[in-house]
Amino acid sequence: MLLRRLLTDVFSEFGVPTVFSTHDPLEAYNYFCSSAPDIIFCDWTPDLDGMGFVRQIRQADDTPTPYCPIVVVTANTELRHVCYARDNGMTEFLAKPISAKTIYSRLCSVIENPRAFIRVGKFFGLDRRRRQAEGYESSERRRA
Repeated sequence: MLLRRLLTDVFSEFGVPTVFSTHDPLEAYNYFCSSAPDIIFCDWTPDLDGMGFVRQIRQADDTPTPYCPIVVVTANTELRHVCYARDNGMTEFLAKPISAKTIYSRLCSVIENPRAFIRVGKFFGLDRRRRQAEGYESSERRRA
């Protein structure tokens, strides 16, 4: 509740005209399908299945746009948690405790550095490569 309130207040201060907040992943997904938000900040806690929500957005047959940027907000900061969120399709990771500055930083990152999506087998998500390695030319080089 406190995180949702903080995010709502910060977005209002940033001038975001519409902010939707709920603790129910099903209600959030229904809103996502009907409203096509520009970005999603998703809380991930022991009592909130944020990763199920992220997977649903990225992989459900009825998802209107699996390309929507998703920022996962969590206190789960161990490498295995970050990798799990990444493998489920998050765009950015925001560790708690959060501030208006860190929220703004993630918003800027999503807007200024859009990333390509890939589909390989059952995986659909963001290309994990964040930068081009200069000087690496080979016939084995993968392309975005």
